[in-house]
Amino acid sequence: PELRPEPPHPAYFSHFYIISVLWNGFLLWCLSQSLFLGAPFPSWLHGLLRILGAAQFQGGELALSAFLVLVFLWLHSLRRLFECLYVSVFSNVMIHVVQYCFGLVYYVLVGLTVLSQVPMDGRNAYVTGKNVLMQARWFHILGMMMFIWSSAHQYKCHVILGNLRKNKAGVVIHCNHRIPFGDWFEYVSSPNYLAELMIYVSMAVTFGFHNFTWWLVVTNVFFSQALSAFLSHQFYKSKFVSYPKHRKAFLPFLF
Repeated sequence: PELRPEPPHPAYFSHFYIISVLWNGFLLWCLSQSLFLGAPFPSWLHGLLRILGAAQFQGGELALSAFLVLVFLWLHSLRRLFECLYVSVFSNVMIHVVQYCFGLVYYVLVGLTVLSQVPMDGRNAYVTGKNVLMQARWFHILGMMMFIWSSAHQYKCHVILGNLRKNKAGVVIHCNHRIPFGDWFEYVSSPNYLAELMIYVSMAVTFGFHNFTWWLVVTNVFFSQALSAFLSHQFYKSKFVSYPKHRKAFLPFLF
């Protein structure tokens, strides 16, 4: 077997993102109803949030931060679903049942984790002031800019990878590995994994830099993406003698 871990067949990946789009879209709808219309969360959802430690009457701008991060998470899942179906070209590789189950559970829990950061007043989101948009701070703008920037680069990298297996007409002609060039590929072997990390960092910025719970999520993403990037880098170096020597695995100029 090859050293580089093949991504699962797109059908499996699409399951993850379909679940994420539907579930996190529902959570976003519930939060929007509460923030802008004053509607209470469903009692079962409020119970889940309390188990996860939803705060009571805390955090000034936390309501807007959580709303924006949930929007980012939903948009990210929607784009990734589009890429799985129409951009990326995967090999027909089976996924381990444990990895499959973890992927499904992850996207359910990560949305609940974001929602649990919303300060609560009973079953309603607690908002200081008359309008949640008045909570806007400089780090919300910075986080949004980082999210858009990272997402654009990840999309571009996935297009580059997909095009390596297509002809000029966009038809898939093979599933072989080739050396990718362009964009962040000039610096690292797996810029799509680096962009994934930066997307989650942008959400940490949107939370105001100091949300410990979300930094735990970022730490998990860092180690999982770094491991995948390292294995990909080792594969490329073993398969291609002419592989660019200056490229790092995951972090430009460092690792």
